[in-house]
Amino acid sequence: MMDLTQVIGFVAGFGTTFAALPDLIAMLKRRSSVGMNPRMAAITGTFQILWVIYGTLIGSRNIIMWNVIAIVTNYLTVAAYLHFRRRFQ
Repeated sequence: MMDLTQVIGFVAGFGTTFAALPDLIAMLKRRSSVGMNPRMAAITGTFQILWVIYGTLIGSRNIIMWNVIAIVTNYLTVAAYLHFRRRFQ
């Protein structure tokens, strides 16, 4: 059974982890990076690496799990941006 702290951590992790997903999905559907800026995804992904390290140091599986997923999502967004930008230049 999860206590209130774990529930809040789970919901917060879920929300912040998948916040970048709409941009990635939009790029993939349009097959275009027009109007997209990869900087925020790259910056966020980089700092999420520190969250994974922090989660490891304090032994928090929630922090580690959500941030690993978020790193992958953010860097996939950057990769899709670069792919589509090169493809249409």
